[in-house]
Amino acid sequence: MKSLKRRKLQIKAFHIERVVSSETTLISGNTLFLGTDIKNPELISRLKYVKELRIELIKPNERDKFVNSIVDFIPISTKVLGKMGEGITHTLTGVNVMLTAIDEDNIQAAEFGSSEGVLSEQVVFGRAGTPREEDLIIHVDVTLVSGGTKVRSGIDQCHEICDYLVQQIRDVLKKLNGRDCTDKCEFFDNIRPGGKKVVILKQVAGQGAMYDTRIFSTEPSGFTGGKSIIDLGNMPVLITPNEYRDGAIRAMH
Repeated sequence: MKSLKRRKLQIKAFHIERVVSSETTLISGNTLFLGTDIKNPELISRLKYVKELRIELIKPNERDKFVNSIVDFIPISTKVLGKMGEGITHTLTGVNVMLTAIDEDNIQAAEFGSSEGVLSEQVVFGRAGTPREEDLIIHVDVTLVSGGTKVRSGIDQCHEICDYLVQQIRDVLKKLNGRDCTDKCEFFDNIRPGGKKVVILKQVAGQGAMYDTRIFSTEPSGFTGGKSIIDLGNMPVLITPNEYRDGAIRAMH
């Protein structure tokens, strides 16, 4: 039987080789400029669990250093056209965001065990969900108020402030000319009349604090606008292959 193609997803990648500080956030060629205005003091003051925020760049040869407990690794992707699972998505390669957290009493963010330590010893790089060996890492380190690492709201606010920072980069990435991409992939949700019906069941984390999963956020692999699987009662959710490819699931741990 001939398959019918529907819901085309096009992902255009822009490779980054340098990340440097700047007055304004922008992308030029293979360089990502991080603006000094990327932090938002108003947002930090509104988030009652967030006490302090620190941003640094970690180069591939600088991973033998101590970091606080790793909350998440986050790819930088944005929707340019269409909704999740279709249309056009821009993504950056060569750079990832790492979110870490601790509270003012030096209690590390953790659920079943914290992951603070020497970065090169705590992470297996080059696997699904982790940066590649040669990737640059934008490290977002959040200090929460006392007790903030042990409550779900505190961890959520870590993700919220980090998502705001990433959105500053997404807004620039969104405006890049797609013709300048360094790589392009196209995916289709295929329908095969008369073919076998295949469903893949994936059990995701849904307990609380760091052990949570967010789905269908506004941006691919984002936080804002998404729904926690906990708030959905840990009930089954139907996701198409292209929605999965496009970052509909955000594993927050």
